[in-house]
Amino acid sequence: MRILCIGDIVGEIGVLKVKQELNNIIEHEKIDFVIANAENSADGMGITEKIYKQLIDIGVNVITMGNHTWGKKDIFKIINSRNLLIPANYSKNVPGNRYGIYKCKDKKICVINLIGRVDINVLSDNPFTKVEEIIKQINNLADIIIIDFHAEATAEKIAMGYFLDGKVNLVYGTHTHVQTADEKILNNGTAYITDIGMTGPANSVIGMDKDASIKRFVTSLPERYKVANSEAMFNGCILDINDEDCRTTKINRINL
Repeated sequence: MRILCIGDIVGEIGVLKVKQELNNIIEHEKIDFVIANAENSADGMGITEKIYKQLIDIGVNVITMGNHTWGKKDIFKIINSRNLLIPANYSKNVPGNRYGIYKCKDKKICVINLIGRVDINVLSDNPFTKVEEIIKQINNLADIIIIDFHAEATAEKIAMGYFLDGKVNLVYGTHTHVQTADEKILNNGTAYITDIGMTGPANSVIGMDKDASIKRFVTSLPERYKVANSEAMFNGCILDINDEDCRTTKINRINL
């Protein structure tokens, strides 16, 4: 089995890039299942019902979110859709699916979305204890477990990888929009990468307009961020899993 994970989709340019590339990647790489982080897909902040439907219609199986989950009120129209996941360690009082189990090639894939707590201004529960709790809940219910850890600090992400080594198939980071070159299979069989990168404007500051971003740093004054207008890049990773025993065999980065 081959699973494609798409890095943070940023703005209309990022959505269009997924539309342009996804079918070719699925066919060329023989992809069976697709996960995409789309918390920045609507003008850089949040997701809309329209974008959700577009991504599902073109072949994305699961959409994960992050610190901009509530960036657009439109999300409440789709918040209970089984293909949309919010961070599992958000407060139990907010709506939304914390994880999902999906059938693919006679296997059951569990996708869990988590959010970090280091340098992220979002109130959330402990992601380490929460994911441990979920893994116990789904014991014997899933053949494959995939974690999208939406976090700022590399140390927090790396720690999560080692914490879950041998318990899940893949831990991959999102949120920083810069693809890291540390993809590996850990000692106990879990694939890991600190951040799979961004799908959106390449000529930008993590997807945002360069001039607006630079002005904020130079003047120390507020400046409204806006999604950059440039050619697009497509970042992500492909996970290979043995069909017989569901063991992870390979992880490769994608940078188009």
